[in-house]
Amino acid sequence: MTKTIALLLLATACQAQAQTAPEPLFPASGTDRPDKYVEPTDSYDYVKRTVEIPMRDGVKLHTVIVEHKGTKNAPIVLNRTPYDADGHASRNKSGNMKAILLQSYDAFADAGYIVVFQDIRGQHGSEGGYVMNRPPAGTPLNPTKVDNSTDAYDTIDWLVKNLHESNGRVGMIGSSYEGYTVVMALLNPHPALKVAAPESPMVDGWMGDDWFHYGAFRQASFSYYVGQEMAKKSSGSLITSNADDYDAYLRAGSAGDFAKLHGIDQFGMWRRTAAHPAYDNFWSDQATDKLVVANPSNIPTMWLQGLWDQEDMWGAIHSWEGLKAAGHLANNYLVMGPWRHSQINYEGYNLGPLRWAGNTTVDFRKNVIVPFFDQYLKDGAPKFDMPRVQIYNTGENHWDHFADWPLACQQGCAKPLTPLYLTRNFALSFDKPADAKAGDSYVSDPRAPVPFVQRPVDFDNHDQWGPWLVSDQRHANARPDVMSYETKVLDHPVRISGAAIADLFAATTGTDGDFVVKLIDEYPPEMTHEMDKELGGYQLAVAMDIFRGRYRESFVHPAPLPADKIVEIKFALPQTNHVFQPGHRIMVQIQSSWFALYDRNPQKYVPNIFFAKPEDYQKATITLSRSASQPSAVWLPLVDVVQPQ
Repeated sequence: MTKTIALLLLATACQAQAQTAPEPLFPASGTDRPDKYVEPTDSYDYVKRTVEIPMRDGVKLHTVIVEHKGTKNAPIVLNRTPYDADGHASRNKSGNMKAILLQSYDAFADAGYIVVFQDIRGQHGSEGGYVMNRPPAGTPLNPTKVDNSTDAYDTIDWLVKNLHESNGRVGMIGSSYEGYTVVMALLNPHPALKVAAPESPMVDGWMGDDWFHYGAFRQASFSYYVGQEMAKKSSGSLITSNADDYDAYLRAGSAGDFAKLHGIDQFGMWRRTAAHPAYDNFWSDQATDKLVVANPSNIPTMWLQGLWDQEDMWGAIHSWEGLKAAGHLANNYLVMGPWRHSQINYEGYNLGPLRWAGNTTVDFRKNVIVPFFDQYLKDGAPKFDMPRVQIYNTGENHWDHFADWPLACQQGCAKPLTPLYLTRNFALSFDKPADAKAGDSYVSDPRAPVPFVQRPVDFDNHDQWGPWLVSDQRHANARPDVMSYETKVLDHPVRISGAAIADLFAATTGTDGDFVVKLIDEYPPEMTHEMDKELGGYQLAVAMDIFRGRYRESFVHPAPLPADKIVEIKFALPQTNHVFQPGHRIMVQIQSSWFALYDRNPQKYVPNIFFAKPEDYQKATITLSRSASQPSAVWLPLVDVVQPQ
């Protein structure tokens, strides 16, 4: 008995000693890392998994799927991105589904959606080669059998067949490049795709989205080329070693010189861009606004953009207008909010110094986008009364709903445009000038171009770049190479709803030139409300754009401007829905450079401005005619303003 007890005590002591044996001072395996870390997720309210979805050519695309635990019979919202699917689903380290997703998916998470992010072909975790805005398959621009339309189709097909917790219905949404992937999916939509929302989609890179505006090259594209094409799994950075990008681009010379200096000529997208400065088939054949009109779908589609979108303000409105003109209005809706590029995905209380009525973006995502999707994707969801057109009124600070758009236009509207003429003493008038011969001149010097914002210019500074379209234009107004015209102080509200048309009669001593036209709301010299004091004298551009003179007769076939001869330069400004209030003035500014955002026009005609030589850049005197026979004007989409009762 005693011996037995002793043995038991000894065994117990050995067991206790084994349980409390100290960890070796150095791991026998040579590492502290487990073979595979198992994240404790029992308390999480979601499940996240990654899959590699095979495409029809065998390439696998990296896909991240996030859903609430216990999800059943749920719709899918799909985003196809070049910006890292894994990052889209890991915004924060959290056990809460809303917290890990991009902010723009908060309302979808609340509504019980399965959220899917996918790296497009050749980016981040996906296989295959990356081609910027891969053109449609089976065309001279893309002889392969795959594009972003086929990849979207194959992805949706896999999702509805393999996500058994879904109800087999899919909606697509995305902004900018991600908006472009939504548009491409609409060209040959999978039967399970039931609703779509392209937000600020890249549609026509030459006419007015990322790469050009009416033929003037947007040099901010260079940093995008570098970021997208330098490395597959991470974004590269363009380093200029200048605190002021204005200096960096000016010292480099032409856009082509800048590209060579910084190694950008290694990238395929720049080489194709440099080889196609005009609007030839390379650009027009891949413009997706034309493609969706030629291949219309029946998918309910919300075309959405910001009124001050500094990157993609062409795509959504022109796609919607094209579909409307072709008789496909029934399933297409238009939204324009008081936002910068992609701001719909973030907070929307303000843009720069402009403050809106509440959080316009969060409210819109919750109260419009998700209910719009729900009615097509959920069993028993109530019908959502979606207005055909929703556009924010930026002068009265509220949403307007319309049955059609625009309210006034050049043709096809009940109300025609109204000319606001340049007149003597730098005034604007609705009365046509009577002078037989009159004009105002300025000297444009490409060696001292007009900056597009108050210097220093920093394309990487989001606080400058994001809201630059609403930046105070007084920085330009004071320059002798900027012509500023204004009305008398308004004694009644003036409302514009549509796209104004710049219609200049101009002569230049050069043989080429750019024309920048800005339609501005000039605030009273002093604002009495405490919240608005910083807006005293503010010059707010409600619409402005640039036009390269060589394309005045043809976007496809450029031609020199005849020196010292008046020619007409006519182009549409971006869409507006604005009220100029009593006490304000309407102003128009005109200039011939917008640097460093747009490359300098040498003002001497050369075959390809990208490769202009230093000696090609010459001063030119520009004269704006304001005679009775050649009256320069901005044609306004002027409509009646309902007076308060």
